[in-house]
Amino acid sequence: MDSLSSYESCQPRWSTPRTNRPTLGGRVAQIAEILGTPLMPWQRHVADIAYEIDPDTGRLVYREIRLTVPRQSGKTTLMLSAMTHRCVAMGGVQRVSYTAQTGKDARLKWEDEHVPVLERSPFAPLMTVRRTNGSEAIRWGDGSIWSLMATTDTAGHGAQLDLGVIDEAFALQDDRLEQAMKPAMVTRTQPQLWVVSTAGTNDSLYLNDKVDDGRLRALAGDTKAVAYFEWSAPDEADIADERVWLDCMPALGITVPIEAIRSDFESMREPEFRRAYLNQRQDRAAAAPWQVISEDQWGKCADARSRIEGPVSLALDVTPSRSMASICAAGLRADGLPHVEVVGNRPGTAWLLEWFTPERVREYRSVTIDPVSAAGSLAGDLARLGLQVHEVSGRQVATACGKFFDFCVSGGLRHIEQSPLSGAVAGAKRRKLGDAWAWHRRDTAVDVSPLVACTLALLGVVGAEFASGVPTIIDPWGDSVA
Repeated sequence: MDSLSSYESCQPRWSTPRTNRPTLGGRVAQIAEILGTPLMPWQRHVADIAYEIDPDTGRLVYREIRLTVPRQSGKTTLMLSAMTHRCVAMGGVQRVSYTAQTGKDARLKWEDEHVPVLERSPFAPLMTVRRTNGSEAIRWGDGSIWSLMATTDTAGHGAQLDLGVIDEAFALQDDRLEQAMKPAMVTRTQPQLWVVSTAGTNDSLYLNDKVDDGRLRALAGDTKAVAYFEWSAPDEADIADERVWLDCMPALGITVPIEAIRSDFESMREPEFRRAYLNQRQDRAAAAPWQVISEDQWGKCADARSRIEGPVSLALDVTPSRSMASICAAGLRADGLPHVEVVGNRPGTAWLLEWFTPERVREYRSVTIDPVSAAGSLAGDLARLGLQVHEVSGRQVATACGKFFDFCVSGGLRHIEQSPLSGAVAGAKRRKLGDAWAWHRRDTAVDVSPLVACTLALLGVVGAEFASGVPTIIDPWGDSVA
């Protein structure tokens, strides 16, 4: 394994596709060479797409670039090349602004990494460095300015801007920096905002919104306005498997020794290893004491060999942001215990209708949804596929949640310990629904759709609504969770 590297094997998990439009990516690569930091394959991939030119206008296509990679992958090198390119190769007077999680962090990165590399490079005669605290800047001979932006509410307002870089975006909880930068770009002909980071936690509200939206854009093959790139490992991946590391760490074996990752794997806490090196968002709600169903109660319901031995009830749910959706199944085992299982959990909603092939429609026949949820908009489409759509009432939702809770607390439910479902149960919260309660969809940092869909599917098994005429499905789990 020591001889392997990510040079060929590591592809982005999510990426805006390259088109046949011309690109300035090669120029950025030349700048990196001059700086003494040649671009790695993953960095060149990003540069080639991020710097695509509209052949009709001669201008940059993408006004916003979002990039999330594991730590120590080389994003600082890429951003240094991009900012230098902007100042020396774009033509005309350019204004560049860099910021990070705090003003202090931005200054340290600028002073300890950006400036020393530039001062050792052939570009040194073209620039002067102003280190005055609070007005740090690199001034270029043609009048271009590369400055730091503070993280205060008023930072950046008023000045024109061609390139803005928000580094370590995981630390931001709102979009105040973006709201300072973007208005300063509206009169510029080729502006770009770069948002770069390693994954954060459920508190990383700004970054998480960018990631969720970016994945949807990449999934749709969107090649307009926003370019998105992500190197990460799936949540269900074996974090001890070095092949998983090679598939998600684009600098592994190139600038990052695999021995170093082995050492950190042995010494770091699992959540921090996952966040730093697998670029996986960590849910603090899941790490804290479980608020509704305890970890012990959920664990006692787990049975890896559990299977449904009769009619199957299907339900689906969509998160309020429509960024994630789930299809879940419920039914009874041979011993009479109810079983719930996730059969699909993926970004977006388009895949939901594709999942219901004509064969599945004939076998399942029906699906349950909550009509006042985000899934309600799919009712007509599902019906047109030939499915009978069961729309539950608020009372039925409360009944379903109560039954799910009671079964878990009593140990009378079975599941096969799937990560999407267990994560949803761990981070779940309640919301009042009359004198009862239901799962809280909005006030939660986890994807709760697997839990909601399983809860609705369970109602079809243990509620009066369950029809004995629903056909038995031979193997509803042929489509693995993705």
